[in-house]
Amino acid sequence: MKTLPKVVILGGGTGLSVLLRGLKTKPVDITAIVTVADDGGSSGRLRHDLNIPPPGDIRNVLAALSDVEPLVEDLFQHRFNKGNELTGHSLGNLILAAMTNITGDFFHAVTEMSKVLNVRGRVFPAANSSVVLHAELENGQLVTGESKIPTYGERIKRVFLTPDTIEPLPESIQAIREADLIVIGPGSLYTSILPNLLVPHIGEEVIRSKAKKVYICNVMTQPGETLSYSAADHVQALNDHMDQSFIDTIFVNNKEIPKEIKARYAEDQAQPVQFDIEALKAMGLEVIPEEIITYEQNVIRHDTLKVASLLVDLLHKKK
Repeated sequence: MKTLPKVVILGGGTGLSVLLRGLKTKPVDITAIVTVADDGGSSGRLRHDLNIPPPGDIRNVLAALSDVEPLVEDLFQHRFNKGNELTGHSLGNLILAAMTNITGDFFHAVTEMSKVLNVRGRVFPAANSSVVLHAELENGQLVTGESKIPTYGERIKRVFLTPDTIEPLPESIQAIREADLIVIGPGSLYTSILPNLLVPHIGEEVIRSKAKKVYICNVMTQPGETLSYSAADHVQALNDHMDQSFIDTIFVNNKEIPKEIKARYAEDQAQPVQFDIEALKAMGLEVIPEEIITYEQNVIRHDTLKVASLLVDLLHKKK
C-alpha cells in the first residue's frame, strides 16, 4: 500500500481549523500541532478551574478533521447560552475536560476523542500542560496572558512562554522529523503560531527538518498584534524568535478585497496585509501569490480547498 505524504501543521485559532477542513479531503497524512496558550472564554475558565490545558483550539481542530454526521459535530461545537455556570461553555470543551479527568491526562483525552469523532489525521497539543504566554512590548511593558496581549494596542517586541519546564509531546517531535511538508499558519502571529514554535524543541526540530516549510500569511492585519505589518514583517518576526531564517515558501493573497469588506475591517483597525514580492524574495523565500480567500458573512477566510490544493502541488513539486 502506498504511504501518503506526511504534512505537519502548526497553529491555532480559526485559521488552522479552516485550513484543515480542506486538507482532510486530500490524499495526505495530517498531523496538527495545536497551541495551548489560550486563557480567555470557556477555555480559560476550564483551564483555571480544573488546571487542564485550554481545550478550545483543540476542539475546533478535532471538529474540522472529524468524519461524523453533521449533527454530532454540531453537538460537539454547541455553546450554551443559558444557565449561570454553563453560559459560554461549549459542550466539546466540557467533554475534553471530562475525558482528561477519566484518562488522567490531556493528550490521552485528545487521542480518545479523536477516535470518537473519527478524526482523519492526528491532533497533538503543543504541550501536555498549560503554558502561559507573555509579551514584551516595544515600550518595555510586560504583559501576561494570551487574551490580554492584543488589548494593549502597542507593537510587540517579542513573546515568550513560562514555565521553564514545558515539554513537547514525543509524538509531536517524531511527526516533525518524519514530515514531508511543514505548514505554519494561518493564524494570529503572536498568540497562535509563535506559542507553538516556542515550546522547547518544537522550533528547533522544525528548523532542523529537511521538509519544505510553508508559511500561510494572514490576509488582514490584527489589531493589537500586527497593526500595519507587511508580509515581510510577519516573516521577520518568526525569524527573530527562532534566531534564524527557516521558512522556504510563503503563500500570500493577491485577490482584491471589496471596498465594503475593507471598510468593515477598518472599523476594527485591520487592513489588508501588504506584500512586496521582491522584498520577500530578498529574504530567500519562494513567493506564491494566489487568490486564496473567500467571504463568509463579510468575514474574510482562507479558501480552504484552494490552499489545500496549493499545498498538495508543493508536495508533488518536491519530488
